[in-house]
Amino acid sequence: MTTTAWAASDATSPLAPTTIERRAVGPSDVRIAIEFCGICHSDVHTAHNDWRGTRYPCVPGHEIVGKVVEVGANVTRHAVGDRVGVGCLVDSCGECEECRAGLQNYCTGGATLTYNSIDKHGTTNHTFGGYSGEIVVTEGFVVSVPDGMDPAAAAPILCAGITMYSPLRHHGVGMGSRVGVAGFGGLGSMAVKLAKAMGAEVTVITRSDRKADDARKAGADNVLVSADRAAMKAATRSLDVIVSTIPTSHDLNPYLQLLRRDGSYVILGALEPLREPIQGGLLARTRVNVTGSLIGGIPETQEVLDFCAEHGIVSDVQVIGVDGINDAYEQLTAGDPGFRYVIDMSTL
Repeated sequence: MTTTAWAASDATSPLAPTTIERRAVGPSDVRIAIEFCGICHSDVHTAHNDWRGTRYPCVPGHEIVGKVVEVGANVTRHAVGDRVGVGCLVDSCGECEECRAGLQNYCTGGATLTYNSIDKHGTTNHTFGGYSGEIVVTEGFVVSVPDGMDPAAAAPILCAGITMYSPLRHHGVGMGSRVGVAGFGGLGSMAVKLAKAMGAEVTVITRSDRKADDARKAGADNVLVSADRAAMKAATRSLDVIVSTIPTSHDLNPYLQLLRRDGSYVILGALEPLREPIQGGLLARTRVNVTGSLIGGIPETQEVLDFCAEHGIVSDVQVIGVDGINDAYEQLTAGDPGFRYVIDMSTL
C-alpha cells in the first residue's frame, strides 16, 4: 500500500514530497488516516543527521493524530472512525521487564521508533513517520484521543506532553510540590501547565527575563533569571524537583544549589555529554540527585492525554500546511519559538 509523504533525501536538501510503502493491515494492526502531525526538534535533528545514523529517505513525525480507517481481525481497543494518536514508539520486544511494566520506552530489546528505526515487519528497510497520509501501527502502540480535544493541539502531547508528564509523575509532584522548569520553550510551557494542574508551585528558570511574560501566561508562579546571581542565591534550596529542557550541555551546579534535600534535577534536553564537572560536595551536602527521563511508555501516554483532557490542557500550536515544513525547520533551527508547529495533513 502506498501513500504520499514528505521526506528528507539527505542531510542538506529541503524536505520534498515522495511516495512511501506502508505494510498491509495484519490481524493486530490499525490503519490510520493522519489528520495532524506535530514538528518536534528531534525531527529537525534527525533530518539533518545531527545525531548521525539517519536512514534516508527520512520521513519524520512522531506526534500523530488521525482517524482509524481499518482494523485487523484481532483488534479490540480501536474501531473504524475512532480518533487516535501515535507517539514516538510503534513497537518493542514486549517481553522484557520494562515492557511488561508498560515502560516500552526503556525496552532492553530495543524499542522501534516511529521513524528512522529498523522495520521489524520487513515491508521497508526502516520506519517512516507521520509526515504522510496514512500509517499502519500495531494496536498496542495506538492511544485514544479523548472526545472534545482539539486534534491539532493534542498532537504534541504525544511527545512534548509525555516527555514532561512522565518525570513529574515519577518524582511524585503533587499538591504543595515546588517545581522548577529550566528553559522555557515548547517543552517548558507544557511542563508549567502540567505541574500547575498537579497542584505544584512552579518556577521557570531562564537565562533572561525576555520570556517572563510568556512563562507567567502559561501559569508560572515565579520567574528566576539564572544570570541574576543575587536572585539565584536567594532561591537556594527552594525547589523539590527541576525538570531541565535545556537542549545542550550546561553547568548543572547553579541549578543543583536550588534543590532542597533529596531533590532531583531531571535532564530531558541535553542528550550529549555533560562537559561541566559537577561539584561532588553539592550532591553530598543535600543528597540531591541528577537523573534523566526519556518520553514515556504507552500506558502513561494514554494517561497524559486523559489528564490533559480532564484539566483542559493543550499545546500552544501554529498549524501549517505541508508546504510550510521547510520554513518551520528553519525557524526551529534558529531557536525554540515557544510553541509547536503542527502540520495539517489535509493539505498533503
